[in-house]
Amino acid sequence: MPLFNPIDALLGLFSLDIGIDLGTANTLVAVRGKGIVINEPSWVAIERGSKKVLAIGAEAKEMVGRTPSNIIAIRPLRDGVISEFEVTQAMLDYFVKKAHEQSFVPFPRPRVVVGIPSGVTEVEKRAVYDATLAAGAREAYLIEEPMAAAIGVGLPIMESRGSMIVDIGGGTTEVAVFCLGGIVVSRSLRVAGDEMDEDIIHYARQKYNLLVGERTAERVKIAIGSAYPLPEEKTMLLRGRNVVTGLPEAIEVSSIEIREALAGSVGIIVDLIKETLDNTPPELIADLMETGICLAGGGSMLKGLVERIGEEAHMRTWLAPDSMTCVARGAGKVLEELDLLRQVLVSTDRRSTSAPPV
Repeated sequence: MPLFNPIDALLGLFSLDIGIDLGTANTLVAVRGKGIVINEPSWVAIERGSKKVLAIGAEAKEMVGRTPSNIIAIRPLRDGVISEFEVTQAMLDYFVKKAHEQSFVPFPRPRVVVGIPSGVTEVEKRAVYDATLAAGAREAYLIEEPMAAAIGVGLPIMESRGSMIVDIGGGTTEVAVFCLGGIVVSRSLRVAGDEMDEDIIHYARQKYNLLVGERTAERVKIAIGSAYPLPEEKTMLLRGRNVVTGLPEAIEVSSIEIREALAGSVGIIVDLIKETLDNTPPELIADLMETGICLAGGGSMLKGLVERIGEEAHMRTWLAPDSMTCVARGAGKVLEELDLLRQVLVSTDRRSTSAPPV
C-alpha cells in the first residue's frame, strides 16, 4: 500500500482537474466544476530557425498567410496526432496555465485527461502522454475521443442497450458503437474537416483557376457548404488569385457547387458509417434504430449532413447539442466521476488504448 504523501494531497486540494480535446483544428479545455473555459484554434506562430514560440491560439491563427519570412504559423497536430512535439508541448503548457489563471488556483499541477483518436498507434499515444506531462500535468490519462464524446453528450454507454456516435473533427472521423461501458465496434478515418477545406481549394483551382487559402476555404465551407440540398440555395464571393493572370479575382460560387466539391469527402464519411453498421451485431442494430445515430464534433455541423446520413443509413440521425465541445466536456466529466474514470480506463485497457503508466 502506498504511503500517504502530504505534498500530493495538498496538490490535489489546490489544483485543477482538466479535460482536454487536443484537436487538429481547435483545442478545448474543460475544468471540473466550471465547464469549458478555453476554446481556441490549434495554431502556433514560431520564429523560423530558432523555433521560438511567438503566439498561440487565436492570435496565431490571425497570422496565417500574413507572416513575414522569418515567422511561420503552423498547426502542430495533423490528423489528430502530434507532428511537432516541442511546439505541441508549448501549446499545451500555454492552455494549462491559462486555465489555471482563469480559475485562480495556486498550484498549476493538474490531473489531465486528453482525448485521442481511436486509430492512433502506441508511439502516437506515448507522444501525447509525454507532451501532457511535460506541460506540467501531475497525472495524465488518455481516453478515446468517441468514448469522451459519448460521455459528453450523455449517451447511455454503461447500459445494456446500444448507442452510436459519429465524431467528425478537423483531422479525423471516429465512428463507434457502445454497450455495457465499452466500444463494441469502432472505425477511424483521417478524412474530416481539413479534407473538406482541401476539396474546396482543389475545386476552385480546377474549375476557376483560382488559388484560395485554407482560411478562405474554411469560411466558404461554414457559410454555404452542405451535404444535402438546402431549402434555399445560397451564393458567396470566393476571393483569391488567378493562377493564369496572377491577378486578384473574385468569383461568385453557389452552395450547389460547394456541395459538389465536398461530395468526395462526405461520401467517404457516409461509407464509413455504413461499414460500421454492417459490422454491428443485429441485437445492437435493433437498439440503434430506437436511439439513433448521434453526430458530434465541429465537422458534424456541416449543413444537411444529418439529413444525408439519415437517408443513407435508414436510421434516425441527430446532432448533439453544442457538438464541438462534446469531447472536452466528456473528458472533464470522467474526472468528476472517479468510478466512471476507472470503468473507462479498464474498458480501454482491454483494447490496448489506456494511458501509459503514470
